[in-house]
Amino acid sequence: MLTIRRSNERGHAIHGWLDSYHSFSFADYYDEAHVHFGPLRVINEDRIQADSGFGTHTHKDMEIISYVLDGAITHKDSMNNEVVIRPGEVQRMTAGTGVAHSEYNHAAQTTHFLQIWIIPRQTGLKPGYEQKFFSDVEKRGVLRLVASPSGEQGSVSIHQDVYLYAGLFDGDEHADLTAAEGRLLYIHIARGAIRVNDRQVAAGDAVMLTLESNVRLTHGKDAEVLVFDLPPQP
Repeated sequence: MLTIRRSNERGHAIHGWLDSYHSFSFADYYDEAHVHFGPLRVINEDRIQADSGFGTHTHKDMEIISYVLDGAITHKDSMNNEVVIRPGEVQRMTAGTGVAHSEYNHAAQTTHFLQIWIIPRQTGLKPGYEQKFFSDVEKRGVLRLVASPSGEQGSVSIHQDVYLYAGLFDGDEHADLTAAEGRLLYIHIARGAIRVNDRQVAAGDAVMLTLESNVRLTHGKDAEVLVFDLPPQP
């Protein structure tokens, strides 16, 4: 079964310095029909104004992925990491037993990024951090694996049976993905427009596939797409 959730159906919060869309229940936004999809718990599309950001706060027992679309964000945490995340880079932080961190936009422009949370396969993990760069060339017209349980193909590793792919599509570029039987597939359109299994979708839209294991991406127009291959339950 294929289900489309349009961009304007998401939760939306504006805090002055932050403009955030929530694909799943988060903070003051709650929708019992969209709490999680398998172990995929959060996709927040955040726009952080220049010279502002998230102050130091804590997380526990969550795999957190940051995917920057425009601008840059400075990450600092209690594991002594202080790094800048730019477009093309994928950051994975294992909150595990507890991590304090901050995310700040020191750039002169708005930073546009996706904050993704995945429920780990077990609690009480040792906190950890990983960050890798994936060029546009690697993602052009294909689905490039950027996160996986074992870190295969140079992807970042996550503590869950989840495979995350990223791709850029324009014109005649297309890609196909087939998941194992019984898996869930979640497609998030980060920008642009594209057809997913011949259904037209655009930036901020999501496509959820259950009992259907094939994804075909065609007719992209400046599209950037994330595809999550997920187990049925966290």
